[in-house]
Amino acid sequence: MITSDFHLHSSFSSDSKTALEQQIIYAINSGILKELCITDHMDFDFPVNKDGYTFLFDMKEYLAEINRLRSIYSPAIRITTGIELGLLPHLYETLTSFLKEYGSELDFIIGSSHLVKGLDPYEPEFFEKYREKEGIRLYLETIVNNIDAFMDFDVYGHLDYVVRYAPNKGKKYCPADYMDIYDIILKKLIQNGKGIELNTAGLKAGLPFAHPHPDVLKRYFELGGEIITVGSDAHQPVHLAYCFDQAEHMLKAAGFTYYTVFHNRKPEFIRLT
Repeated sequence: MITSDFHLHSSFSSDSKTALEQQIIYAINSGILKELCITDHMDFDFPVNKDGYTFLFDMKEYLAEINRLRSIYSPAIRITTGIELGLLPHLYETLTSFLKEYGSELDFIIGSSHLVKGLDPYEPEFFEKYREKEGIRLYLETIVNNIDAFMDFDVYGHLDYVVRYAPNKGKKYCPADYMDIYDIILKKLIQNGKGIELNTAGLKAGLPFAHPHPDVLKRYFELGGEIITVGSDAHQPVHLAYCFDQAEHMLKAAGFTYYTVFHNRKPEFIRLT
């Protein structure tokens, strides 16, 4: 059973109202999880959206709160320090400077794409502007550009996040239509020792699959991908370890016999039972 959730958010992220301590207490009481990796959003140059989200927070306060809670709850659960960085090609110097200051205090970094030409696919305007196939391909192309510009992360987050907001919940989405670009992405990640995550928020959002789609997950394995973390992307406690039983089946179906956790930016592999 998967007992480590390596993607979750708290009120340090603009789009969550859940205090970090609430997440931890719920996880302990659930009896499912042995480890939480806190990965709140840090998205430099994210345009303020209609909800007023900025996706920036005080990093010193964040680290201090994680350390405070670790001193209280670590006998019951392992609390690991992470972050989800929003990647954009022009942010190389900003991200490098940020990690120069705080990177030594992080166990794990998710690199994610949330913007395509200044628009988040979460916003209705994205698919109003772009047809479905065009929008999905543009999103995947941004991942290639982001990887080429910046590689100081451990796994790439929710590779097909864009499909979550596609018309009709992506019912017409076929990964084979984009496998040429998926191959580019996956090969670049593998060649540089980076991994991907299995993110179950797709299931929570009503998709019939997690991120990435099983075909992409299998392709990653076929190409020699080894590093695979599992995260719920929970923004509130009830979604911690969301559908992790299904996630285990997905990993096994793709060929994996383990999942990955990180400590001090180094991967550790945990065998699936």
